[in-house]
Amino acid sequence: MDQRLSLVTLGVSDMDRARDFYTSLGWVPGPSPENIVFFQTGGMVVALWERMALAVDSGIDVEEDTEDTPGSGDGWGGKVLGINVPSAAEVDEQFAAAAAAGAEVLRRPCTRFWGGYSGVFSDPDGHIWEIAHNPYWSITEDGQTRLGDGRG
Repeated sequence: MDQRLSLVTLGVSDMDRARDFYTSLGWVPGPSPENIVFFQTGGMVVALWERMALAVDSGIDVEEDTEDTPGSGDGWGGKVLGINVPSAAEVDEQFAAAAAAGAEVLRRPCTRFWGGYSGVFSDPDGHIWEIAHNPYWSITEDGQTRLGDGRG
């Protein structure tokens, strides 16, 4: 698996308030689809997304708080760490490596509504990770993730 972090997605309760906060800090939103805000931060991306939508997309059951569901219930931190890779085949390869290492599969890799391909797992401590291929973004040779035109 690639040893890098491409994307941090923060689940927010009020998108307007969150966007206003980060733009007040001087951050400039990049091209983004509706209902999500991307910020290019050096060689990686920080995203703001409505907290419940992020939970559903990540396979988190926020209604049930059990030890059997990583990050579930009120204890879910509302954050997903992401590794973006250049192809769907690489998503499958890296996801298989994570599963073989003991990751708990929350959502197997599949084609996503936004036009990409991704899967979600949790590490042994319940931290949520997504491995994704976004055809609208680019990955540089040194592993930096660059925003595209806002479609994905």
